[in-house]
Amino acid sequence: MSDQDRSGLSRRGVLQAGLVAAAGVGVAGWSAASAVAMPELKRTRKPGSRPFPNLPAGYDSLPQIEHIVVLMMENHSYDNKLGMLQRPGADGFHLRQGKPIETNLYPNGDVQHAFHMPTTCQLSGRPSQSWLNSHTQFNSGKNNGFVKSGSGPVSMGYWDGADQPFYYSMASVFPIGDRYFCSVLGQTYPNRRFLISATSLGMVNDTVPSLTQYPKNGTIFDKLDAVSVSWKDYISGTSITASTLGLYPRLYAENAGKNIVPIGAPATSATAATGFYADAANGTLPSFSLVEPDYDVTSEENPQNIAAGEEFAASVINAVMSGPSWGSTLLIWNYDEHGGYYDHVPPPRALAPDDIEPDVPKGGRVYDRFRRYGFRVPMAVISPFSKPNYVSHHVMDHTSICALAEYKWNMPAMTYRDANAWPMLDLLDLTTAAFAVPPTLAAPLLVTDPQANACSTTGPGKIPPAGSVGPPRTHK
Repeated sequence: MSDQDRSGLSRRGVLQAGLVAAAGVGVAGWSAASAVAMPELKRTRKPGSRPFPNLPAGYDSLPQIEHIVVLMMENHSYDNKLGMLQRPGADGFHLRQGKPIETNLYPNGDVQHAFHMPTTCQLSGRPSQSWLNSHTQFNSGKNNGFVKSGSGPVSMGYWDGADQPFYYSMASVFPIGDRYFCSVLGQTYPNRRFLISATSLGMVNDTVPSLTQYPKNGTIFDKLDAVSVSWKDYISGTSITASTLGLYPRLYAENAGKNIVPIGAPATSATAATGFYADAANGTLPSFSLVEPDYDVTSEENPQNIAAGEEFAASVINAVMSGPSWGSTLLIWNYDEHGGYYDHVPPPRALAPDDIEPDVPKGGRVYDRFRRYGFRVPMAVISPFSKPNYVSHHVMDHTSICALAEYKWNMPAMTYRDANAWPMLDLLDLTTAAFAVPPTLAAPLLVTDPQANACSTTGPGKIPPAGSVGPPRTHK
């Protein structure tokens, strides 16, 4: 999510207070076979255009996929979560004697080496991913400003497969993308706005959204409604702050209690599954769904225990894989932004979604505006049609999810960004359901080691750990 504000309230608390106070088969070359080898899109499409202009809006070009599920977690970079994943072709940490060689400098020249986090818990208040700090970290492509920024030394911490066995098991089997970037060098709110509207409407930090501001071309949910495609936002709470749709208060108000519903709970020996888990178990998931964690407990935002987030994500993914609709489902697992944690791949330039300027803090810089992606975040596609042992190197961001939905249902693009985004289909082989029988994945850490929850009380341990800081570099 984001840093704590100076009053001690979480950013979602600030949002709540502010709002209350304010009162294809055979289509245009998209056959099942050609979809997996589609050449890079040229940035020529315009907002309002459909992927297949000669076919009606709502045309289903990917009938093999009947359900798209988006599970977006919070605030971790690719290197921070998957940098130690030794998967052939995946661009993670560069290792020497089993340890990452990546470093960042302190202002005095001391060297902070990448280090294994002492526990699965995080610091409170750091790292930071504000617009200013993210650009300090980026430093014109050097990616060497993490420790010098408001993130401090914890930015160089990482977790490995022993800390998150379910995630590493999943990312070792299903296809991942090592060039999947968040949409903007900024915090949660602008990036989640990109997820649902392919623009942030100028937002760069976690500021309170306007009660009246709304994208001129609508959101992805408006597009789904226009072609009568069912959707739900499953939320882990009861307020507007529990829903990504709350970033557009009008959208939330129009759908609360209708398409925005409680996530519920998995079945136990004494109770039946409810909410999302019941829909997955009964084969009644909508065509498109967004599944949201509890942003105070299971989202993986600092200072949370990442093991709790992994357990939540495992419950969602396992519910999909074990449900009767598995054979026609595609689930996307990703993170909204890097959270201030280090990544070694500089974000490339991006297509500006529109002409709206960044709403930077007074006296702040606009940098590259919205013409650059944010840092890499973890991403995997979990489906019977997922390509085994595949790593995608195509540049993608959150608007690629919009592009995928638009291609499936031939819906008009909202901005230049989603109109020209890579639609993720290279991670699929729609001719063969390699995972028709879902694989058995490792249990999450909290299931195999309940003691991993102890740090939620005792704290994250010493950060940075002894031995991870070296002397200043000298020049010979």
